[in-house]
Amino acid sequence: MKYVMESGDETRRLLVQEQADFSREALRLTGLSTGARVLDAGCGPGGITAFLAEWVGPSGQVTGMDLSPERLANARQLNQHHAHVQFHSADIRRTGLPDAAFDFTWSQFVLQYLPDRWDALAELARVTRPGGKVVISEFDGFGMDFWPAPEPLRDWCLRFTQAIERTVGLDIHVGRKVFHAMRRLGLRDVRVHLLPQYVIAGAADSAMYLDWETRFSALESALAPVLGGVEDYRLMSRKYLELLADSDALKYSILLVTEGTRP
Repeated sequence: MKYVMESGDETRRLLVQEQADFSREALRLTGLSTGARVLDAGCGPGGITAFLAEWVGPSGQVTGMDLSPERLANARQLNQHHAHVQFHSADIRRTGLPDAAFDFTWSQFVLQYLPDRWDALAELARVTRPGGKVVISEFDGFGMDFWPAPEPLRDWCLRFTQAIERTVGLDIHVGRKVFHAMRRLGLRDVRVHLLPQYVIAGAADSAMYLDWETRFSALESALAPVLGGVEDYRLMSRKYLELLADSDALKYSILLVTEGTRP
């Protein structure tokens, strides 16, 4: 499976994203406890793995799992001072981990990329012990919610998000679908928490601006051909970046964090 957001700057972008406050808030709301055995499924460069390690403390155990050798190398380096953290190279859909091995299984921004995402969810439930929690954090939309919404930018953003789904297979609305999938899988006490990924009332900071520059650059080769060519793609990407810098505009993105308990 090709990771469509890959670029030379993706590790940096992921770490900034992972260290945002919304991840800590999601862990707090879903009841992660000291001493828990935790799986970070799709751990990337290990920013959230580090949060998890701090949260559960040395009496707990955290396993970070990813397919990318580069990301796992980054994660190991970032977490080298945590003796209770280990890493495992595997596909989230076929982990090779034992049944009922974890008290708390966490995955953020992974299912959106998978065509067989519900097989992955079933695998995460399998490796969670009875009474343990499966927690999935995904955005709902691609973060292109804003006002004012001038034309033709509004229309281009709609076509941009449609092209993402059609061309690269990224499900930008997977967050709203996890509740139903967990219920059908038989998980109990399924609950959904709505959190802001970001709310930018005014001009975005440099980190957010760079995040969007990196996204547009990574997706250009896949999306520009279906969005009027490279010249038009770059023009409209710049228009969106100008909107981010607009001190009179609101920009926001929401997360749906869904938790369920294995019976």
